[in-house]
Amino acid sequence: MSDRDEARPRTPAPAKGSRAPMRFTVVLRTPARAAEPLFAQAPKAWQRMLPYAVVGIFVVSLLPTTIAVLTNDYKAGGGWAGALGVAQTVPLLLAVTRPLPAWALVLVADTVGAVVLAHADEVAGHAWPWTPMCIVGYLVLMVCLGLRESIRTLIGVWLVTGAVGVVLGFFEPDGVTTTVALLFVLSGSFLAVTGALRGIGDAQQRIAEQESISEAERARRTLLEERARIARELHDVVAHHMSVITVQADSAPYRLPGMPEPVQEEFAAIAASARESLGEMRRLLTVLRSDGTNGGIGGNGDGGAPGGAGELGPQPGIGRIQQLVEATVRAGQPVELSLAAGAERAAPPAVDLSAYRIVQEALANVVRHAPGAGTRVSVTHDAEEVLVLVVNGPAARDAVVEPGSPGTGHGLVGMQERVRLTGGTLDTGPLPDGGFRVAARLPLAEPTNDPTNEPTNDPTEEAS
Repeated sequence: MSDRDEARPRTPAPAKGSRAPMRFTVVLRTPARAAEPLFAQAPKAWQRMLPYAVVGIFVVSLLPTTIAVLTNDYKAGGGWAGALGVAQTVPLLLAVTRPLPAWALVLVADTVGAVVLAHADEVAGHAWPWTPMCIVGYLVLMVCLGLRESIRTLIGVWLVTGAVGVVLGFFEPDGVTTTVALLFVLSGSFLAVTGALRGIGDAQQRIAEQESISEAERARRTLLEERARIARELHDVVAHHMSVITVQADSAPYRLPGMPEPVQEEFAAIAASARESLGEMRRLLTVLRSDGTNGGIGGNGDGGAPGGAGELGPQPGIGRIQQLVEATVRAGQPVELSLAAGAERAAPPAVDLSAYRIVQEALANVVRHAPGAGTRVSVTHDAEEVLVLVVNGPAARDAVVEPGSPGTGHGLVGMQERVRLTGGTLDTGPLPDGGFRVAARLPLAEPTNDPTNEPTNDPTEEAS
């Protein structure tokens, strides 16, 4: 048997070949806050530092290169070359956290540089208005913008880039190699690619968040369904006692002749209150039935669907575990039963029903997860508690087990809720040989504390 995690929904794991791209796209998702650096949500420190390192390398490389090219090739003069080199490259450091302001600064610096170079001595025969260093730095900005800003902002940046290039084209010097179209095409391509990658990362994040919410809701729904099922079954137990109280109170004047009038009135009031309580319980049961079936005193029979005809039978108990084991054996599952004499008589109704349901759920899990495995069922009791123990070995070698079988989600949840109801304890877990163990201690005395207020491994808390 597996770890019986059917009570906790699982998300199918992606194929090995697709895990690396998926992790990469998640790293590229948009930062949550405006001043949060790129890759700030990456799982590893080196990934979070990567944008700073890349931008720093570009700045260190482009700054001296820009100054040298403007001075030696364009003959722009040392002062202008130094000022333009700093203005066009240093703002790139801001692109990691605030790429849009960095783009505005660089665009202004590149435009001023184009105007200055238009009057340079050796501009003819060189690239204008965007020098090769301007194009490289500008594309770095496009990458940062594409990973950060919205599609509308990216389109605006691209159109502004083209518009500035068109305006500068009216002042184009003679003999230059125009780079307006080159930067326009390259910037659009970089924005499109990085924006698409960023969008994939955002989509992956939203899918992961939605799956987390769905798992929590499924776990909570499973828990509520199991509690409603237990409530329907306990209705029978409580209704039986209320019926006995009603009959005894109604028949008291006949069984005890000569009873004073005030006493008869008290018994009549008790019977009326009991009948009213039974009516309220029937209405409550109508609400709890999942299919809206009206019914009086009824519960969940042996395998009957909630609210169906199977609920009309009496509630099972420890005395019917023998029949349950025999049915499991007939289904091809080898099961050994050790049932202590008198356990059914010693257990109160809630414990009697809970013990049967725990064995039923445990055997259902064995059939589902470990077909053909040798199984031992033991139900013993002493003066204080009933001990239910179900232990199975690994599945038979020739057995066919459906991989990733999710189950119904009610196995562990049902056991936990029933044990909490009686104030007992539940111990489940895998065995070293590949089998599984379920051990429940159900006290015979009434619990001193409200079990619903005790801490428990609530699957809804784990999933939320």
